[in-house]
Amino acid sequence: MQTYRVLIIGSGFGGQCAAVNLLKAGIDDFRLLERRDFFGGTWCQNTYPGAAVDVPSPLYSLSFAPYRWTQMFAAQAELHQYTQYVIEHFGLRERVELQTNVERIEWEEAEKRWAVQTNRGVFYAQFVINASGPLSQPVIPPFPGLDRFQGKTFHTNNWDHSYDYRGKRVAIVGSGASAAQVIPAIAPEVEQLHVFQRTPHWVLPRADRTFGRFQRWLLGLKPAYKLLRWLLYWQFETRVIAFKYSKPAIHLVQRQALRFLKQQVPDPLLREKLTPDFTIGCKRILLSSTYYPALTRPNVTLHSREQGIAALDETGITTTDGQHIEVDLIVWSTGYDATDGVVSYPVTGKHGVQLKDVWAQYPRAYLGTSLPEFPNLFIVTGPNTGIGHTSALFIIESQMNYILDCIHTLQAKGLRSIEVRPEAERTYTAMIHREMERTVWKSGGCHSWYQSKSGHVIAIFPGFSFSYYRLTRALKPADHILS
Repeated sequence: MQTYRVLIIGSGFGGQCAAVNLLKAGIDDFRLLERRDFFGGTWCQNTYPGAAVDVPSPLYSLSFAPYRWTQMFAAQAELHQYTQYVIEHFGLRERVELQTNVERIEWEEAEKRWAVQTNRGVFYAQFVINASGPLSQPVIPPFPGLDRFQGKTFHTNNWDHSYDYRGKRVAIVGSGASAAQVIPAIAPEVEQLHVFQRTPHWVLPRADRTFGRFQRWLLGLKPAYKLLRWLLYWQFETRVIAFKYSKPAIHLVQRQALRFLKQQVPDPLLREKLTPDFTIGCKRILLSSTYYPALTRPNVTLHSREQGIAALDETGITTTDGQHIEVDLIVWSTGYDATDGVVSYPVTGKHGVQLKDVWAQYPRAYLGTSLPEFPNLFIVTGPNTGIGHTSALFIIESQMNYILDCIHTLQAKGLRSIEVRPEAERTYTAMIHREMERTVWKSGGCHSWYQSKSGHVIAIFPGFSFSYYRLTRALKPADHILS
């Protein structure tokens, strides 16, 4: 029987952050469970051409693991290196169980522990930290004829590097963040590139830069690194003013985006296809100085919603306006089940309560982290913990304050389980969605992956990240049941 104090599900930045915080707290009786055959999460999995972060690297890094970045917006290869640096520096590799897929978890009330069923048997733990991440379940739309296509297909999340796309006829389905990086990377090398866009996104220039030798030396000095992080933090934090508090500010940003579009796309017909009909910020803003120029290339064709995919057949795609487009490769850049599918396996809490039933209307959690009837279970990047303006890692580290406080409180009192009170979760969730009404994510006139099927905005925290930090800084015992 494999029994631990804590089991962490997932080995990306959320899992790594949880593991390091446990070690710093003197808790070494834990394991990370990783379904893949490698350690590292998103930036080890997403290896598509052009993959890079869209938050400045010194800010998109763990506060306890500074790094000498080579550029402001790190590419996937460097993010992979950083991930491996964290793993090695903190000795995490010996604490991971690879190729261990969680199939279901169930709370055992008599033992005050979780039974975690995997493809490699059952693991037991007093605490479970789910860090599988919201961007881990790729979605491919069920187009008619999907199984008939005889060419090559794959999702950006699982890029097949054994396939040579050079000189081929390629279709990319989707026009979000991943597509905006893939398209400029492959457009010069393919014969024809067909981009199927359901809705256009707002795009702003990417202010990237390469760090010179002296600048990288400065990044190796902790005071300099910390100063840069905080300068970047406050620069990005001010975006919430536009997203929530100031319509003139958001309109100013939108005018900047319109000017950028006009500068980079001289063709008025193409520009019209690329002009969104919703307020900037309602969907994720794309940062790219190469996306628009790639779409203007003679070998690239943009298909708008009116020319969308009707069906697939053996040789290609039939569009809704009757065209048949023969392609060799279809790349699905169609996103993830990031809201309703935030926890991908069945979870059974106290009294047989099922998480899928609790979340039938929409996912919800106290501090986006814990739920009534599910003791000692913590969800990293759970409902309404995403952040639309700054680094997600800041939120993850804030969640750790709350999680570790829960564990320490039980230890200090000699108790075994902690769960949030139903009324505390209801009050918190009501506050979240009341505040959300004031934001562009709710009122900006779009339907985005930030929203669940219910229409509630589930992926985003509706305010400043430092507000979330204050909420998680210290445990509120009155909001919890300890036993």
